[in-house]
Amino acid sequence: MAKAAGAIRIGIGGWVFEPWRGSFYPAGLPQKRELAHAAGKLTSIEINGTCYGAQKPESFAKWREETPDDFVFALKASRFCTNRRVLAEAGPSIEKFLTGGLTELRHKLGPINWQFMPTKQFDPADFEAFLKLLPGELDGIALRHAVEVRHDSFRSPDFIALLREYGVAAITAADAAYPQIADATAPFVYARIMGTKQAEPKGYSEAGLERWARAARAWAGGGVPEGLETLAPPAGNEPRDVFLYVISGDKLRNPAAAMALIARTRG
Repeated sequence: MAKAAGAIRIGIGGWVFEPWRGSFYPAGLPQKRELAHAAGKLTSIEINGTCYGAQKPESFAKWREETPDDFVFALKASRFCTNRRVLAEAGPSIEKFLTGGLTELRHKLGPINWQFMPTKQFDPADFEAFLKLLPGELDGIALRHAVEVRHDSFRSPDFIALLREYGVAAITAADAAYPQIADATAPFVYARIMGTKQAEPKGYSEAGLERWARAARAWAGGGVPEGLETLAPPAGNEPRDVFLYVISGDKLRNPAAAMALIARTRG
């Protein structure tokens, strides 16, 4: 009997963006209702504000209450954890970030994006020391960790092997100048696609949307999407949950692209 495919969740980065008012958000919608509206159209959102400053536990609880029961948030980790010369020394910053209230999201807490600067190079020993600092659970909630590396030195099978050892996902950055690493290294996949264009009403062409819908379905089924760059042989064919965010590009079009991808991956 075939195993069921993993869940596919698709969304955007953040929900506060003035140009979305009157396009993605209906004219006259109160700003305090924007998250609820976005959550009714999407299946996940990546919170960016957590990268730049601490959020109150009450804010996480409020976001949980304003969204549907099956909605999930991804979080960008604090930049103070990753923007450092010696990653092995990040322990206090990681603890401060993780204990700042994010578990108030409860079952709506999705993966955490530990994003590194484009200048950060792969030092295997130091990077492993960083991975050892990431706990598997907090307050009884399982944590899912993903790393977004943006330097060519990470394009190494050794990097993929290290992530697989610790069950951490390599974030696939796509349609961008950053290295594309599409290897599945964890029980879930995290992708950020950045190629939306103003000339396309849905952000991507129909062919582009279908390409990413096929990729999401392949990952969810335990397969390897065609046309994406990988660095090591596949590790099994177990179904995986997929988190895909339409980021950057022409930001005005990102909600339309996300909704179009949701429509293509349902059913």
